[in-house]
Amino acid sequence: MKTLDPKSADTTALAYMGDAVYEVYIRKFVVDMGLVHAQEMNREAVSFVRAEAQARAAKQFLAGDFLTEEERALLKRARNRTNTSHARGSGYYEYKLATGLEALIGWLYLKGDRERTEAVCAEAMRITREARDGAGKEQHE
Repeated sequence: MKTLDPKSADTTALAYMGDAVYEVYIRKFVVDMGLVHAQEMNREAVSFVRAEAQARAAKQFLAGDFLTEEERALLKRARNRTNTSHARGSGYYEYKLATGLEALIGWLYLKGDRERTEAVCAEAMRITREARDGAGKEQHE
């Protein structure tokens, strides 16, 4: 496996890979839920992969102690990379945070650290579920 220096690796390429890795991780989770209709599976998956959800996870990662210093620095570097585009339906800063999270996942995956890749994906999903389920409870009250 090629050594990837988090201080110099191309964050666009890392985010490109991280986007795919996270999508597969989410799709496996959705399939394991036992959903059988494509529309239901897609709706569930989108709730995790949309920029808003990824940005929320990235913010919590940056504010907490879940990440190592090296991981935190990579997420920040990818977030701060100059970019003029952003996803439909998300703000510019949310998109940048989501890109940072994807770059982190891509870096972990490409350096061959499957255990840490899965831990970061699982924690991002936990944060998303917690926010989503909490929002649902508030709407019913």
